[in-house]
Amino acid sequence: MKPGPRNLITDVPGLRVGNTEDHRIKTGTTVLLGEAPMTAAVHVMGGAPGTRETELLAPDKLVQQVEAICLSGGSAFGLDAAGGVMEALREMGRGFEVAGLRVPIVPGAIIFDLANGGDKAWKTSPYFALGKAAVAAAREDFAIGTAGAGTGATTKNWKGGLGSASLVLSNGITVGALVVVNPLGSVTVEGGPHFWAAPFEQAGEFGGKGVATRYGDEEPRPGKQQGEATTIAIIATDANLTKGQCQRLATAAHDGMARAIVPSHTPFDGDLVFAVSTGAKPLPDPIADPFTLGHAAATVLARAIARAVYEATPAPGDRQPCYRSHHG
Repeated sequence: MKPGPRNLITDVPGLRVGNTEDHRIKTGTTVLLGEAPMTAAVHVMGGAPGTRETELLAPDKLVQQVEAICLSGGSAFGLDAAGGVMEALREMGRGFEVAGLRVPIVPGAIIFDLANGGDKAWKTSPYFALGKAAVAAAREDFAIGTAGAGTGATTKNWKGGLGSASLVLSNGITVGALVVVNPLGSVTVEGGPHFWAAPFEQAGEFGGKGVATRYGDEEPRPGKQQGEATTIAIIATDANLTKGQCQRLATAAHDGMARAIVPSHTPFDGDLVFAVSTGAKPLPDPIADPFTLGHAAATVLARAIARAVYEATPAPGDRQPCYRSHHG
């Protein structure tokens, strides 16, 4: 398994990502947009999720495909961003047809970034506009680190961010990850410089520091308050999967979150993973390939999480240091 040419989720053909930010507020929105509707599912393991339209992603629900997935800062205010995405898609004539009308289906999830030093004294929520602008900004090449929904993200000890990575399997299928890293836990071993995800690193993509020679007996304690943390992710593939298979892919991907963030899936994190399929390529081996896809999803998510923190950049008013300011 090797990274695709961009090492981004957009190595899955037919996908684009749009980022918008407000650096004064220290927040932003990210949208994953398909050229065509995508089969989608979700799996939630954190104890404090903030979501929109996730119930309809269950395999037994009527709607089988979505137009986009929206990730945003802003805590519950950020759920408005998906409305902005819907508005932009409606103007494009996209959506689920109901009684001759088009209703864009846009599931979403949010992180808490209301205590990161930004100016939160807005009179009108900025998130609807951020969501609409994210659609206009969607492209194959996009920024990671302090960008989009990761603009105001934090971790236990480093500034968080937006991460992405990809893998191309030997059968030609591509798997990519997009993640907003804002956990209660740490992505580095006892504060760094070694990433927990180091065993899965490809070509020095997050500094090439290697694995820690010693994993201490540190007893983890919360670095944030209750309700202030979460890591939200999307796994995408061009393999032709059903909603049930997408849900299994999302479930397997959580292993990557646990490999990259310690601890993860706490009662105070809203950790969740969406999984989407463009359906472009049939599974060559319907038995063995889902097994491999699950492993690839976990691996690519672990790498994307480390890349998010590695690529974060400093900004005025930050309350946490950037990893590369200390470890190059």
